[in-house]
Amino acid sequence: MSDLIRRATDDDVAAITDLTMRAYAKWEALIGYAPLPMLADYAVAITQHRFDLLESDGVLAALIETELRDDDLLIVNVAVSPDAQKRGHGRRLLALAEQLARAAGRDTLRLYTNERFDENVRLYASLGYARERLETRANGARVVHMVKGIG
Repeated sequence: MSDLIRRATDDDVAAITDLTMRAYAKWEALIGYAPLPMLADYAVAITQHRFDLLESDGVLAALIETELRDDDLLIVNVAVSPDAQKRGHGRRLLALAEQLARAAGRDTLRLYTNERFDENVRLYASLGYARERLETRANGARVVHMVKGIG
C-alpha cells in the first residue's frame, strides 16, 4: 500500500466536499445536526485555507485544512474517510500540521471540536493538545478549543 500527501488544488473541491460529508456523517447522527465542516463551501475555503490530502493507493483517504494566523496555525478540519479510519492517517496529517507551523515560525497549534466527539477529544489529548476553553454556541453546541505548544 502506498500513501502520498499532496497539496489540494481547485480541481479537488468535489473530492474534499465528498470526503468531508462521509467523514462527518456519523457525528451528524450523534449530535442531531450537521457539524460545521459539513456546512462549509469548499470552493471558497480552498481559496482561504491550505488543504493537504492523503491518498492511499491513489484514493483520497484523509485531509487536513489549516489556516496560518498571526500567532498560531489553526487546524480547521481533519477528515478521514470512514473506510480508511484507524490506520493512522489523522495522526500523520496532524504531524504535518506541526511541520507547517514550525516552517512558518509558529510555536502554537489550535483546533476545536464538538465536546460530544469523545474519540476526537481523546486523540487530540493523546497528541499533546490541552483544553483551552469551552464555548457554547447559539445552536447549543459545546465546542472544546484545544491548544498545543511546539516551541
